[in-house]
Amino acid sequence: MRVIFAASEIAPYAKTGGLADVAGSLPKALQRKGAEVLTVLPRYGTIPHHQRVLDRLEVPFAFETKSASVWSDDKHGFPVYFIDLPEYFVRPGIYGDSSGTEYRDNAERFGFFSRAVLELTRRIGFKPDIVHGNDWQTGLLPLYLHRNLGNDPYFAGTGSLFTIHNLAYQGLFDPSLLPRLGLGREVYDPVSGIEFHGAASSLKAGIIAATAVSTVSRRYALEIQTPEYGCRLDGLLRSRHHDLVGILNGVDYDDWDPRRDPFLARNYSPEDLSGKEACRQDLLRDFQLSGDAAWPIVGCISRLVDQKGFDLISEIAGRMMQLGLYFVVLGSGDRGLESFFQALRDAHPDRVGVYIGFNHELAHKIEAGADLFLMPSKYEPCGLNQMYSLRYGTVPIVRATGGLDDTVQDFDRSTLQGNGFKFFDYEANRLLEKIYEALLVYADRPLWEILMRNGMTADFSWDRSALEYLDVYARLRSAVTI
Repeated sequence: MRVIFAASEIAPYAKTGGLADVAGSLPKALQRKGAEVLTVLPRYGTIPHHQRVLDRLEVPFAFETKSASVWSDDKHGFPVYFIDLPEYFVRPGIYGDSSGTEYRDNAERFGFFSRAVLELTRRIGFKPDIVHGNDWQTGLLPLYLHRNLGNDPYFAGTGSLFTIHNLAYQGLFDPSLLPRLGLGREVYDPVSGIEFHGAASSLKAGIIAATAVSTVSRRYALEIQTPEYGCRLDGLLRSRHHDLVGILNGVDYDDWDPRRDPFLARNYSPEDLSGKEACRQDLLRDFQLSGDAAWPIVGCISRLVDQKGFDLISEIAGRMMQLGLYFVVLGSGDRGLESFFQALRDAHPDRVGVYIGFNHELAHKIEAGADLFLMPSKYEPCGLNQMYSLRYGTVPIVRATGGLDDTVQDFDRSTLQGNGFKFFDYEANRLLEKIYEALLVYADRPLWEILMRNGMTADFSWDRSALEYLDVYARLRSAVTI
């Protein structure tokens, strides 16, 4: 099975969110299961030059033939190829500038990347069975493959999978750009094409053109077919329900495992939990928190946006501070939310820790040092931090949506089954009720350790997810409808 895996960000080379973690882990797992995977990423200005593969990759694009160079690296366990065209990719940010303003030519930048991926496969002689694109940045990839190159013998028999990591980001652009992208006006059709309420949609292109569509949890695959979560594409997704599959993202336990995590004050395991306390105390020192050492630590690592449930957390923050607990937050995003949590820290400096930005080492320390982890998302296609938390014995409190619903089971004190706490209605009081419930269980140490171990022994590895992807690839290669 030969697979081209294309993404706009891949950890550790470039990252703004969970897509990078997926793209940095899934190819490795696919290779362990026997697939031959070639992963492709733009070479942004922050990525150093590696081994040069091609001096010139000629790509027909924007009414001319653009010449890019290509570099490669395999030191992280899987081969990555970098498309290098400075006019598009050497910029201060991946998608926009430091103010958060998106680059106006993003559709063109990633349209070029998608076209270049296909030219690269031909140039290096890697004839793919499957072309696997991810999110709107590669939405034009299956469209180019099946429409522009559909009669090319080199790509005969090549199928495509398009994975939606977050349906809300749709890559809209002015349809006047279509000729510059190498696409005819006929693709701009409201039913069979990529027209979307007066704009053209890169995401819709991927949904329409790909042989099959996947998303990152079973629950989210169902949710996006409803008006509530479908972002006005629910009708189209329902029409493709036979070709739509939900595959839960996995965790790279090489990076996220308290047994061997190099960032921890002391390693620990389900068999020996004693190191957890050392990690708790280390986290309190990092944030200079000095209340009662026995209080539980509630952690949160996230983009600070309402989608992640921070409007609910903001509403109950004052009542949370009346409880015996610490609260630590790592993330950035909405300026108003950043200011809110900084003010909360200023009001409770001995109990609240806030780090605005991202810090990889601190993220590991929070996962290990916290006792509870909040993810009360309005919607969550998959989520990774709840799975990291489970591995670290840090009990998640989540809203039952998307991958959170698939991975967290409400703890039952009578049967001792379950691995966390889960609420359903998107209301602040429901979240607060679950925090109260969690604190009651926390007060019973033997019961709490059972709950911790339930989560730590669960398997959310990429090997499990990779087998599901390989099954989809095989069915696509055999031209069997999913």
